[in-house]
Amino acid sequence: MRILHVLLAVLFLMLQGAAGQVFPRPDNSCLIQNGRCFPGICRRPYYWIGTCSNGYSCCRMSVVQRNW
Repeated sequence: MRILHVLLAVLFLMLQGAAGQVFPRPDNSCLIQNGRCFPGICRRPYYWIGTCSNGYSCCRMSVVQRNW
């Protein structure tokens, strides 16, 4: 009976580890703003819109809309 409890605890820990690898929880605040994370500063055609969770710059591509 004691082995059953140990096996259930090991199974529970394995499921938690698998769920953490299959369903990562990234900070997508940059993606929500249609941006990308770049190391350093943003270069053209991108401009800075914030900071990513890993310290990189959150950059978005500048789009010029022209009404002809």
